[in-house]
Amino acid sequence: MDLRQRLGAMALALVLTAAHAGRPEPQIVQVRPSGSEVPANLLRLSLKFPAPVEGPVLPRIGLVLADGTGLQDPFLPQELWSPDGTTLTLLLHPGRVKTGLVAREKLGPVLREGEDVAVIFDSQPIKRWHIGPVDSNGPVASAWRMSTVRAGSRAPLVVTLDHPIDSQDTDHVAIVDARDHRVDGRAQLKNGETTWIFNPDAPWQTGEYRLAVRGTLEDSAGNRLGGHFETPMSSPPKSATDVFVTFGVDSPISAGRTRQTAPMSERSLFTRP
Repeated sequence: MDLRQRLGAMALALVLTAAHAGRPEPQIVQVRPSGSEVPANLLRLSLKFPAPVEGPVLPRIGLVLADGTGLQDPFLPQELWSPDGTTLTLLLHPGRVKTGLVAREKLGPVLREGEDVAVIFDSQPIKRWHIGPVDSNGPVASAWRMSTVRAGSRAPLVVTLDHPIDSQDTDHVAIVDARDHRVDGRAQLKNGETTWIFNPDAPWQTGEYRLAVRGTLEDSAGNRLGGHFETPMSSPPKSATDVFVTFGVDSPISAGRTRQTAPMSERSLFTRP
């Protein structure tokens, strides 16, 4: 290579280096589950970015123990992105989460009760969890507690859940009025995904409402509403069943009355127009 070629190669390298240096590294807005503790059978976690990220992200993510020891191959090698390309969901290897499978027998569970684990991105810790006991119970909507709201107000309805649900299932819960119409508003999960808060677009009206919960709602361990992730092959899981919890606004209707129905159709209360 002559001097001119060498100078050209050096110039190209400098341009590429400068271009890479000028590209901001992706920042993570939130890691969920957002609480301080997760169950030993945690199945999924998600990372929220402010904008779509270029290139593979999974190789840049890992799990490490408090002493810095990295956990071996904790994730299923698949990146599940939200439609807008900003939320990445990762599955801890299901074969190591569920008991009785070859991967778990060979490599052991990914997480163990009592450990402290950090999620790392580009070798930097971005979220720490204490590992609690295995959670084998699915969410129980009849155990959820609802705040009182008054007719004529736009006060938020605060629903305290029996335990955390998956952060991607915010819209698996909805409010229905007495005419079976979905009430428009904005929902969000708070307090480590243990509180569902709904802010209506219009004031509450006197009468009966229902809290509608989609039967496919899950927690971060894969336990479904009325079902369990840890289901033996001889006992297949039950079909998903939607649940409705009745409550009243400035009326004598007793709060907490529940009923179950078959899953809604594709065009349902849980599908945004």
